[in-house]
Amino acid sequence: MVNTDGRDGPNDSSGEGGATPTIPLKAIRGKAGLSLAQAAELTGVSKAMLGQIERGESSPTLITLWKLAKGFHLPLSAFIEGLTEPTQPPATSTGAPTRPARPVNFGESISFDTLFAFDPAFGSETFLIHLKPGQTHVSHPHDAGVVEDIFVTEGVVEIELDGEWSRYHSGDALRFRADQPHSYRNPGRIPARFHNTIHYPQRG
Repeated sequence: MVNTDGRDGPNDSSGEGGATPTIPLKAIRGKAGLSLAQAAELTGVSKAMLGQIERGESSPTLITLWKLAKGFHLPLSAFIEGLTEPTQPPATSTGAPTRPARPVNFGESISFDTLFAFDPAFGSETFLIHLKPGQTHVSHPHDAGVVEDIFVTEGVVEIELDGEWSRYHSGDALRFRADQPHSYRNPGRIPARFHNTIHYPQRG
């Protein structure tokens, strides 16, 4: 079972699924011209925790990272160092060269590979999410207007929307408003994977 209570722990890069990401929070906060106190009020994350994240003394859970993204009105990729460069357009009719996925791990939370980091030209980012057997991830509402696409590639994934769970098998797809509470879980005995594309509304 994943840690879904938003607690943060020591930075540990040994978890399954890839390295714990470096969070460029100080640079993002500086660009926004906010003090730690202002950022805490904006995101709902305590001033002490923000300071620990900036100093590399604590690695945030995925839930905390989403609080930061929602508070700053930025995509999730913006808070994972090295994932903000735009996707290059296809060089030929056969498409752009294949890039290796970038594995990211958040300790006891879900792990994922970054397939396409956020690109403002498209307004979206795409991840390959991994769920262990019996694993559940509870996601708080994202920023207003955010939409998610789910495409199951392996195993069985159940998704909770409006308090009801629905089951999706390999090859099934779903699009839903992500500015509402939603959860994912793997009810099976084998790992489950799904593509998760997150679409962000354009802002003036």
